[in-house]
Amino acid sequence: MKIYERAARREFISNATAIFVVLFAVMLSTQLIRLLSRAAGGKIAPESVIALLGFGSIGYMAILLSLTLFIAVLMTISRWYQDSEMVIWLSAGIPLTTWVRPVLVFAAPILVLITVLSLFLAPWAAERSELYRQRMDHRDDVSRLAPGTFNESSSTDRVFFVEEAPGTQDLVKNVFVSSVQHQRLGVIATARGRTETAANGDRFLVLENGRRYEGEPGSPEYRVMEFDRYAFRIETKDLAEQDVSPRGRPMWDLITDPKNSHLAELLWRIGLPVTALILALLAIPLAYVNPRAGRATNLIIAILAYMIYNNFLSVSQAWVGQGKMPFWLGVSAVHVLMLLVLIVLFVARQNPLLLARRAWS
Repeated sequence: MKIYERAARREFISNATAIFVVLFAVMLSTQLIRLLSRAAGGKIAPESVIALLGFGSIGYMAILLSLTLFIAVLMTISRWYQDSEMVIWLSAGIPLTTWVRPVLVFAAPILVLITVLSLFLAPWAAERSELYRQRMDHRDDVSRLAPGTFNESSSTDRVFFVEEAPGTQDLVKNVFVSSVQHQRLGVIATARGRTETAANGDRFLVLENGRRYEGEPGSPEYRVMEFDRYAFRIETKDLAEQDVSPRGRPMWDLITDPKNSHLAELLWRIGLPVTALILALLAIPLAYVNPRAGRATNLIIAILAYMIYNNFLSVSQAWVGQGKMPFWLGVSAVHVLMLLVLIVLFVARQNPLLLARRAWS
């Protein structure tokens, strides 16, 4: 028995490592592409991409570990079925429930990590990520500029376009500015500009040797002015204290202020480690494979079970957040239902003939 358990744990660890690396790489690449796209559009600062990527990775880590645990147990036991090793196991009179112990031993450290991530680290990462985004939203107009794209000012009455930003942060080239003042459209084009700070601390975008075209939209009458120096005052927003969403609040805040949105977030955080545990055990009966057939059908059913479970948990969270379901029911109903499914599957795999007779009687 100990030999089988050691072999199973080694295979669990090997499969889990490979699965986690693949899932983490996919998650990291998709997050990086999305953040780089936002940075290219001037919505976030380029220097904040790595920090936001790190915070986002922490936020998704609990879900990745849960999926890794489920697939690792599933693939290991299904491989034993496929290679007829489970035939030896079961023909020796060892029940399928004997797999529970090695699975729990393997899953225990992962479940502890999922719990810590879900309850503490993921909320901290979400809070830090929100603070970063708030700071990006309160940058001044020049800080928002991204070469090659049109950028709207914080007051939404100007549109900037910069073709090139050569190395120096305070210098820009080939600038286009469109603004509306007193119902008159003004368009400025210049070859270069720079930022300056006045003695009182106000910042200005100073354009040099350009032209301004001014007129009413729809009218053929326009006025053209040439200038040697034209200055815009750079608008900045005051970084007011903003409320953090429930995702970024610590556990104590959710418990002491039990409004619907906080209870919904609490349900999700508690549900992640519970879901991981039940899925790890659910993988044991779901891993059954006919040695004469492939594993494709088995894996599809298992993935569907995982998706249904997580969707039910998301629906429960939404209903608790909307006040349609009490917290105690939302936090327990889905898991109790999946426990019943787990028991039925164990009985079905352990006594297939008994269930078949009952079905026909």
